[in-house]
Amino acid sequence: MNENKLKHLEFIQGVINRMGQNSFLLKGWAVTLVAGLFVFANTQDMEWKMISIAFIPSIFFWLLDGYFLWQEKLFRNLYDHVRKKGEGEMIDFSMNVKPFVSETGSWIRICLSTTLSLFYLPIIVIIVITMALVCKY
Repeated sequence: MNENKLKHLEFIQGVINRMGQNSFLLKGWAVTLVAGLFVFANTQDMEWKMISIAFIPSIFFWLLDGYFLWQEKLFRNLYDHVRKKGEGEMIDFSMNVKPFVSETGSWIRICLSTTLSLFYLPIIVIIVITMALVCKY
């Protein structure tokens, strides 16, 4: 394999790894922050207003996580493109993923994917159930 091609693939793989790590960290922060807000709301006589604040980071983390997953998919498409290049083709070390946007799909579609929905929807449901239980008292 061409040395330049191998190096370019390593660069792209590094970006893919960082996107995956960012996504993992966001999920950890989302759970930690929502749990922390619940604990704080519990010390304030568990008002629904305090619990509703947990919606804000949950939604923002969901959207940001979707963005990182979208970027990861774009870079995986770039990786495939570079991987399939022939031995005689020039390697320009481009990290431009714009040509792959149409085949990857939209950022919002990725946000609503099964992977992210199965993680963030239960958090939202827990917030709603907790708010409903608190409003009864």
